[in-house]
Formats: sequence, C-alpha cells, structure tokens
Amino acid sequence: MPDATDNPTATSELEEVLASLAYLLTRSQEHERQTARAGITAARSDVYLLRALAEAEEVSRVGDLAARLMVKPSHVTRQIDRLQTQQLVERTPDVLDRRARQVALTAEGRAMLNRLKQANIAGLANALDGIPAPDVAATVSVLRHLVDRYVRQVRIKMLSEDATPADRAAGGVGGVGGVGGADSGPNHCP
Repeated sequence: MPDATDNPTATSELEEVLASLAYLLTRSQEHERQTARAGITAARSDVYLLRALAEAEEVSRVGDLAARLMVKPSHVTRQIDRLQTQQLVERTPDVLDRRARQVALTAEGRAMLNRLKQANIAGLANALDGIPAPDVAATVSVLRHLVDRYVRQVRIKMLSEDATPADRAAGGVGGVGGVGGADSGPNHCP
C-alpha cells in the first residue's frame, strides 16, 4: 500500500497547510489574545514548560525538562526562575541528589494552565465548527504520528551534533542524557 511519501504533491500541500497553521498558532498577537481570554500573562515558551510539567504528572528535574523540550538546561532554569516568582512552579530538593532540584507545578500553575487550555479549546471549537468528528480524529492521528517522527528526528540530530569524536568513532552518540528514547518525548508539542 503506498504511503504519503509516494505522493510528492500531497506532501507539498501538507507542508503548506502546516506552515500556515504553525504561523497562525504561534503569532504573538494570537498568544496574547488566548492568554488574555484565560486571564493570565505567560510567554509561549513558559506555557510549553508548564505543559511539560503537567504531562510528567510528577516532579521533574531541570535536565529532564530540557531534554523533553529539546532545549539547553540553562534556558529551562531561567524559565523556572520566572515561573517561580509568579508562584506557578516550586522547586524542592532532590532526595537522590542533594545538588539537584526538582520542579513541580503549584496549584496556581495547574489552574492557570487549565484556564489557558479551556480558552484554546473554545477557539479551536469555533474553527472546527461543521467538520465531522471522524475527520478531526483522523487529523489528530496523523498529526500525532508527524509530531512523534519529528521529535525522533530532532533528537537524533541533537545527539549526533553533541557526540564527541570518540563517540562517533565507536559508533555511538553521547552528550545529551535522557534524550532520544521514543517514550521520553512529549506526546504533542514541545
């Protein structure tokens, strides 16, 4: 059975649609409208970090969050500093490593994230009005596969870029702990 890569026109059309959708969803003005509807102020990258914490359903270490979001740990540390001053996350000592800290959503962080999700769902429901539910379900399925494959590709590239010459000579990669496992990535976004 032929797959999507056998039809360059369909793949090209999908790329155009995804580029348009990415642009519409990530515009600063749209983010500001959505957060205003939810009654919050948060940067887009902060929202992704909060979502990653919520998906983890437990406390996380900075390095694990950085790997999940595919960014440097220093970036996550700065975000956590901002979010902690807003009382959206809290840091606690790591019982296994006294040098490390664990990060968790606060009740206020969960409530804020829920308000934003509800505002996003309301906007999406308007855009989906009149589209049959089976079409939406099929779209969700395809997009999940795309996200999973893109995450895998990005992680493989990150690993190969971070590999030392000795790692490459040995046929392995290193440098980014915890990155690359198929089940270590986000189910839908970084």
